This record gives sequence, structure tokens and C-alpha cells, in this order.
Amino acid sequence: MPPSTRHDSAAAPIERVDVSAYTVPTDPPESDGTFAWTSTTLLLVEPVAGGQRGLGYTYAATAGAALIRDMLVPLLVSEDAWDLPARMASLLRRVRNAGSRGLVARALSAVDTALWDLKAKLLGVPLARLFGQARPAAPLYGSGGFTSYSDRRLQTQLTGWADAGIPRVKMKVGTHADADPARVRGAREALGPGPALFVDANGAYTVKQALALARDFREAGVSWFEEPVSSDDLAGLRLVRDRGPAGLDVAAGEYGDSGPYFRRMLEAGAVDVLQADATRCLGFTGFLQADALAEAFHVPLSAHCAPALHLHVACAARRLVHVEYFHDHARLERMLFDGVPPPVHGAMAPDLSRPGLGLELKRADAARFAVETSP
Repeated sequence: MPPSTRHDSAAAPIERVDVSAYTVPTDPPESDGTFAWTSTTLLLVEPVAGGQRGLGYTYAATAGAALIRDMLVPLLVSEDAWDLPARMASLLRRVRNAGSRGLVARALSAVDTALWDLKAKLLGVPLARLFGQARPAAPLYGSGGFTSYSDRRLQTQLTGWADAGIPRVKMKVGTHADADPARVRGAREALGPGPALFVDANGAYTVKQALALARDFREAGVSWFEEPVSSDDLAGLRLVRDRGPAGLDVAAGEYGDSGPYFRRMLEAGAVDVLQADATRCLGFTGFLQADALAEAFHVPLSAHCAPALHLHVACAARRLVHVEYFHDHARLERMLFDGVPPPVHGAMAPDLSRPGLGLELKRADAARFAVETSP
């Protein structure tokens, strides 16, 4: 649809909300310290109002599509697309008895991002302009390095990002703790001394394991230790942060589903860097709340995964330090959407000539991955 040029105060009732799901196989199988997978499912939400179609998504089980369609959509149809706070407040009330975490939080996140995209398109402006930019582009770190990869594939992927100008790269650890120090040292040797090297354990280690490995990782030049222990163990994260070597930042927060989650993590002093994911934390509304909390606690903020979705809000977030250019999601977003900006000099910049997120579904290409659509 062409960009709207309307800037008046007329209501924009939501006419319908289309919901669909797409499951895309990984290239090779992928795994981290606590999980393995062979495909990724994207849930897409497209509200229509005022001649414009919004677009938002999350990564979740296909059951989330039915949850959105059956529980959330009825509260959106005929309501005004301009009034996002009212829309989200009514949805949060609706899910009270179903619980607001997990799959429900992801469903709400997809709706929130879609409504923001729709509002920007009704105004005919890119989302970065609607939010207001703190920076023209979002710095990236390359992320993948799955534990299912051979050492050769791991090193090729990491050095490929570095050679392309991304100055920070991350690998998974935790599946075989005894082998992790050698695997990390091999990655560092392949990269050379320049690029920053991050590791992500996905909560696989005990506190004592994490403390012992933190010293090995720091000696290999690692500067970021993500989820060394479970993100539910705030005391354990704090212990690793306090007793780990200088120069090794502890990061967590990717499973955050609301402002109170992030506040508890920050009040516990559990992290050096807070992570937030707009596909899980109640969308762009929740991501900006995480940014405000990070500002209040003087902690940096990093966007977790879904780089194309995060781009505009990342450019608006005052405490942001980088966006995770996650191999699985970056690949999937390029496959399914037109308008995904390429990384340039280690960063992504929003296309300010396109309204909203600047993304359009490649419907013909996406059709072969469809597992559920409506209406």
C-alpha cells in the first residue's frame, strides 16, 4: 500500500487483523548449551486500518497464531489504531487469567510491533522518526557459532563477520563444558586480536563452573559472558559478575517479558549489560520501557536477535550499545521480507524513505513455508 499522507486526528478503526505462521528449516541443525533445533517459526500479525497494513512478528510455536486470532484479535477489530496504550491495556486485561508470560507475551509482542508499524504507516513516516532517533544506525555483533558446528565451520562463520566489517562476534558454549576453553581459544586464534569475542552459555553452567570458565575465557580475550548461569538465578548471575575477572561483562535479560522483570534483574545488580527482545518483552512498548530502566540504573542495553525488527527502535533507544545480528533470524528475515537493510561497516541503518518498519512480506516466497494463515 502507498504511504499515507494523513496527519489529521480522524479515527482509524482497525478493519481486520491477519495472522499467519511460517516455519523455515535451519541450514544445518543448530544448538546451544541447553537446546537444539532444526527449524524456526515466525508468527506474523498484520492489522489493517485507514488503507494501510501494519506488520509485526515474533518467533514462537504455531499455537501462538491461534492464541492471537482467538483471544486478541476480537479486542482489536473496530477499535482505533491510533491509541496504542488503550489497545495494549485492553489486551493485557484479556490475558489475565491465561497468564501474561511465555507464549502469551510473545503474542502480545507481535501485536504491539504491528500496531506501531501501522501507526507509522498511517502517518507516512518511518518508525525511527516516529520514535525519535538517538543515533542514525545501530551497531551490530555477529551471532551464531552454534555448539553443533564443527570447529572449522565455527571459525569460518566468525571470521566471515569480522572480514565483512562487523567488529564483534559471538559463539555458543555450554554443551560440552570441558571442551569449551579449547574451542574458544581456537576461535580467538582464527579471529586474531582485533574483533571482540563474546560467548553465550544459555544458562548451561553451574555458578562454580561459570566462575572457573570465566577466567579461561578472559585469558582468551573474551569480553562478554552471556547467561553464564540461568537468568532465573539472579543471585548466581550477581556472584559471577562480582567474582569474575575484570573486563568480562555479564549479560542477560533476553527472556524478559515486562518492565518488572527487567527492574528485578537490575535491582539485583545481576548484569553489566541488560538484554531485551521486542519479540518477547511486549513489543516496542516494552523495549522502550527496558531502555528507560537501563537509563535509570546506568546500565547499557543490547537488543536480542531479530535484527530487522529491532532496527528502528534500537536507533531510538538511548542506552543501546548494539543489536544481535543472529544468523538464524537474519537469514530468515532476508528470505521472508523485502526492505531488510544490509550491514554496512558493522552497523545497520533504517531506510528513512520507507514508512513504518520498511518491511514488506514476500508473499510468494513465504507461501512455501506457511503452516497457518487467516482469514
